Amino acid sequence: MTYTLLQEYWWFLVSLLAGLFVFLTFVQGANTMIFSLAGNEEERQMIVNSTGRKWELTFTTLVTFGGAFFASFPLFYSTSFGGAYWVWMLILFSFILQAVAYEFQSKPGNVFGTAVYRRFLLINGICGPLLVGIAVGTFFNGAEFVVNHDAMGDGLTISTWTGCAHGLEAVLQPWNLVLGFAIVMLSRTLGALYLQNNLNDEAMQERLRRAVFANALPFLVFFLAFAGRLLTTQGWAVDEQGVVSLEDYKYLHNFLEMPLVLLLFLIGVVGVLAGLFMSLVKKSRCGIWPAGAGTTLTVLSLFLIAGWNNTCYYPSLTDMQSSLHLANSCSSEFTLYAMTLVSILIPFVLAYIIWAWRSLDVPGITRKEMAQTDHKY
Repeated sequence: MTYTLLQEYWWFLVSLLAGLFVFLTFVQGANTMIFSLAGNEEERQMIVNSTGRKWELTFTTLVTFGGAFFASFPLFYSTSFGGAYWVWMLILFSFILQAVAYEFQSKPGNVFGTAVYRRFLLINGICGPLLVGIAVGTFFNGAEFVVNHDAMGDGLTISTWTGCAHGLEAVLQPWNLVLGFAIVMLSRTLGALYLQNNLNDEAMQERLRRAVFANALPFLVFFLAFAGRLLTTQGWAVDEQGVVSLEDYKYLHNFLEMPLVLLLFLIGVVGVLAGLFMSLVKKSRCGIWPAGAGTTLTVLSLFLIAGWNNTCYYPSLTDMQSSLHLANSCSSEFTLYAMTLVSILIPFVLAYIIWAWRSLDVPGITRKEMAQTDHKY
């Protein structure tokens, strides 16, 4: 494997983890409905215990995404995580609130009461996906930093963040917000689809279908707006000499020049629409599966056009030539090759996750189980 192929392989793995993470944010989306969807305490317990069996998967995938980025593209990690630290710290803090809520909300004698911890889940359900979307938006819209490549190996500061808000300025970029709101509404849509599948309770099914429709509509508006703008805007391209320049319709060109990635994107979009059709028209409880697979493929393809085909995946708004691309931000060839050997274990890990998922989901959450079980979140 050549050095270039190793870089592209690890960008693919990072992109796949991003897609899986966005799919797994159904946990956050479902948690935003604890108070609005459930009609009584029994139903609130059912929702919390349904998501409680999956929340570790979302958090673990987020951590793995960060770890994979650190190992394969350390210059991005040091630049973004070290410079835009307020955004990443707020994301981490929202997920800490989630972990604390699941751990303590049902403990006897907890200080704040169950309702407070469930509001922690609500905060994480909204802020987590929103801030993640804003952070990912900077992959396409740029961030304020400068990289001094000559400082590498000299013990000097390599990356400098020029914005005084250290990442919070990304919140003021309208298209970052559009992507953030799209992911929030997507997570709520996926959350309703997941609860449809996981809650074995006919009384809640009609409410869940209405929730799917109510959240899918604004999601489609935000997503189509972001996708339309992405395909018509300029992008940061890098040539064989490493010189960065703006290119009109760069991301559209990436799709056209990488037809397989375009196919993945179209299959992903169709998958999400198929999941919505199954839920809303066919009244099926299995819409989460095509929608989840479609979400993963769509996010995967968006990340691929952000990094493949000589594209800067982290553009600098301060100094265009400081923009990060695969060639100037990756680990050494030896490191990538060694990690590639370890990545052979990934299919076995995925197989274990699928087995564990199925074991937890049989036969589904019921009112009777909530009344009889001693293990509740």
